[in-house]
Amino acid sequence: MKYTTRQSAILLLSDGTIFHGKSIGISGKTFGEVCFNTGMTGYQEIFTDPSYFGQIMVATNPHIGNYGVNDLEIESDSIKISGLVCKNFSFNYSREDSSGSLEDYFIKENLICISDVDTRALVSYIRDNGAMNAVICTDGTSIEDLKKELANVPNMEGLELASKVSTTEPYFFGDQNATYKISALDLGIKKNILRNLAKRDCYIKVFPYNSTYKDLAEFNPDGYFLSNGPGDPDPLFGAIEVAKEILANDNPLFGICLGHQVIALANGVQTYKMFNGHRGINHPVKNLITGKGEITSQNHGFAVNKEALDNHPDLEITHLHLNDGTVAGMRMKNKNCFSVQYHPEASPGPHDSSYLFDQFVENIKLATAKTI
Repeated sequence: MKYTTRQSAILLLSDGTIFHGKSIGISGKTFGEVCFNTGMTGYQEIFTDPSYFGQIMVATNPHIGNYGVNDLEIESDSIKISGLVCKNFSFNYSREDSSGSLEDYFIKENLICISDVDTRALVSYIRDNGAMNAVICTDGTSIEDLKKELANVPNMEGLELASKVSTTEPYFFGDQNATYKISALDLGIKKNILRNLAKRDCYIKVFPYNSTYKDLAEFNPDGYFLSNGPGDPDPLFGAIEVAKEILANDNPLFGICLGHQVIALANGVQTYKMFNGHRGINHPVKNLITGKGEITSQNHGFAVNKEALDNHPDLEITHLHLNDGTVAGMRMKNKNCFSVQYHPEASPGPHDSSYLFDQFVENIKLATAKTI
């Protein structure tokens, strides 16, 4: 194998801390909030997840790229992370059904990556000091110039990003002859959410993030869905108003992640930015209704205020994160509405929580039966 020399690269954190590594070959610099994901598989799904828009991803798995990429293993039509930090980047891949190398994929998408970083030390630092803005630089820009540019990057708190990843025009997904129709508000929806709804006999119309309740209702849906997405939920005034109107009309409603937070805000329950968030496919959650534990896929940097939720007369906590006791799910006592902070559509897994899509369809069936 021919030896090639790679350009030195750095990761500069907003507090001035520097981690050194090597560029995979794409020259430039990229900015975002640095965060880490503990998943051992599914890197392509992570890179294309719209919820990661505006974030520099640190992979805790020491080997990234070893199984290449596959055109079917995407959650959106393009890479959504701002940049990648990893330990060992595999330029070669060995999986038979791969459609190409991760290197070629990054070149096509112009994604800047720094490898050969001590990611264990970096993740430990983020855990101790919290998520913060950072820059990956592979083009030799001076530290002082990078610090000046980094100082102008907005913080994630208060940042509205759904508009950056949402569809600009409505579109349909699934079989138009399906039994149930769903209006989905796209705040950064993942393809596997649509796949899970479609295989449960649902036909989905996906609407832009700034659509109104009237827009969604004109499809005459049997149920409504509020999707995952990036950024702070607080500035999503339009989506919060949509949730309020759905609830006022007592339509079946299901929310995931950002959608879950929007439903909380629609009920007057505040959200907050977490110290470093939950990102991985091994997060333990307890279902308080069944008493069962679930291993879940999670990706969020904001959460719903547990104390406010406990004191709300119309809301009930249904799921708790077992690592830190944060809210992982809730339902309304007086409305046909529930939501979770994690990803039941998890791809490549785990699949412990896929029953939530069945629960949504059952809620739609009950609502339909009442109107007959």
